[in-house]
Amino acid sequence: MSAFRIRLPRRPGRLAAEAGALLVALVVAFPLYWMVLSAFKPAGEVQSAHPRPWTLSPSLDSFRRVFEQQEFGRYFLNSLIVASAVVLTSALIAFLAATAVTRFRFRFRTTLLIMFLVAQMVPIEALTIPLFFLMRDFGQLNTLGSLILPHIAFSLPFAIWMLRGFVKAVPEALEEQAQIDGASRTRFLWQILFPLVFPGLVATSVFSFISTWNDFLFAKSFLISDVSQSTLPMALLVFFKPDENDWGGIMAGSTVMTIPVLVFFVLVQRRLVSGLGGAVKD
Repeated sequence: MSAFRIRLPRRPGRLAAEAGALLVALVVAFPLYWMVLSAFKPAGEVQSAHPRPWTLSPSLDSFRRVFEQQEFGRYFLNSLIVASAVVLTSALIAFLAATAVTRFRFRFRTTLLIMFLVAQMVPIEALTIPLFFLMRDFGQLNTLGSLILPHIAFSLPFAIWMLRGFVKAVPEALEEQAQIDGASRTRFLWQILFPLVFPGLVATSVFSFISTWNDFLFAKSFLISDVSQSTLPMALLVFFKPDENDWGGIMAGSTVMTIPVLVFFVLVQRRLVSGLGGAVKD
């Protein structure tokens, strides 16, 4: 066998696919780049009529205005509480519900699964007013509960439907073997099934976290008078002024809001890839 390997030229189709993927990545990343760039630009460059995709004099003035805003730390904590509560609660309920609709046979099971899909088709904007009256009747307006409960309800259909495939991929013979070895159904659920389905839980949690963390519609609709219960998207309203918007502060605040999402992605990236690719196989 020759010690030299002959490198075959790449196929044109593969080169075109890689070029297309690179182009899509650049298009998707450009708004993020412009947001961070505008956050570091001086006020004169941000408001310039001839913007440039670079800056030779970066400044932290926009970030300083963001952190000097009153109650900014409180808004950050509120967003963290709401997002954490939604992610943990929806993951737990979705795991139990997905196990129930997959492992058990009961009446109207197919109808229930179809309802999960139908629930995903209803736009959030169409339900905002009914949810407002519902939260008012429950006495949840101007509380973090008015944000947690709707987001859990909107996260569950997608999470249950996605986790159903992971639970179904776990062989039933594994459960039978566990029962033969003396494991109860509860023990099998938490010590065997849960670790196998965990990558799927991570994947659904990412979507729940992002939608909850970036929520503005519910926060604007349900938090009417109690400013102390506001979240980070509401804090950006301070930089929208009647005469002239503070675009530097808006971009700096948006950049700060993006950091927790990036940190969350870094922490769960390995589980996320296996979850989206389907980590459990028979």
